[in-house]
Amino acid sequence: QVQLVESGGGLVQGGGSLRLSCAASGRTFSNYAMGWFRQAPGKEREFVAAISWSGGPTAYADSVKGRFTISRDNAKNTVYLQMNSLKPEDTAVYYCAAKNTIGIATTLNMYDYWGQGTQVTVSS
Repeated sequence: QVQLVESGGGLVQGGGSLRLSCAASGRTFSNYAMGWFRQAPGKEREFVAAISWSGGPTAYADSVKGRFTISRDNAKNTVYLQMNSLKPEDTAVYYCAAKNTIGIATTLNMYDYWGQGTQVTVSS
């Protein structure tokens, strides 16, 4: 079992930056690929970014490519999402997820564990 706790959300003006963190506990963090997803009001949860167990291969949704960066620190059991040039359409609850194998994935059903989410609100 893996427990995930997100932090770092908040209210920011358009064009600003936030860094989300996801702290993992339980089983060996480095055995898991990790992902970030988001869900805006009235919309389905969607993929944002993913990273392999080693921090090497990464993947991004087209809507955030060039603005968001996913990274991980296996020594700290933490994955990060650096979000720059934020737009009002980035407003959503952001969820961290862990996948019980090392390769990255971009679909929700490939992930085994989920955090409770952290709210990100971007004002115009």
